[in-house]
Amino acid sequence: MHPSILAVVAAAMLTLASAQSTTEPITGVRGNATIVVNNPVGKVYVAVLPEQEWNNPQDPRGNVKGSISATANPDGIGVSFAVKFENLPTSGGPFPCDASLPQTCQTGDLSGKHGKITQDPFVASYSDGFASTLEGIGAFFGNRSFVIHFANKTRITCANFALEATNTSTPTTLPTGSPNTTTTPVPFTGAAAVNAGTVSLTFLTSAFGLLFML
Repeated sequence: MHPSILAVVAAAMLTLASAQSTTEPITGVRGNATIVVNNPVGKVYVAVLPEQEWNNPQDPRGNVKGSISATANPDGIGVSFAVKFENLPTSGGPFPCDASLPQTCQTGDLSGKHGKITQDPFVASYSDGFASTLEGIGAFFGNRSFVIHFANKTRITCANFALEATNTSTPTTLPTGSPNTTTTPVPFTGAAAVNAGTVSLTFLTSAFGLLFML
């Protein structure tokens, strides 16, 4: 694992200050994130979760399973992500992120920007304007990790991104295939149930947080 939590998203990532809702909201000392418009097109980065949990390797339920596949959009603006997760925790959220002001969220914070996780397995595709496939800048995630964590920042699991291939299309499916989308949604429990309206994940929203370690 690269040293440094997705803040998808590392409690690595250099952790940025929490987004603030003011008349002129800013992220913190580094200011708001900016949309990346010159991403190299064609490179595909993939991160696959390991078998064991980070903080509880003896968990009888086993680790969260899944992967993230990402590549720059055809116009070089932002990055398209294909996400698949299953065996998700049912409590432990939310992770705060103001989806109406994505520029004020941590660059690698996929928690809350792109909708709620409503079922297990969970599959989604979305575009994030602040991530980058351009090496050498802070928003580049190809040499980072993504982390799934609880709201208190306890790490559940993480995986390194690696360059897998080069192509000319955006990802529409994940390397491990698609799960049965008719699975009954997993209900939130505990803190997640109380705050179901604001529960968040990274690149997504859910009972846990997902971030890039930048």
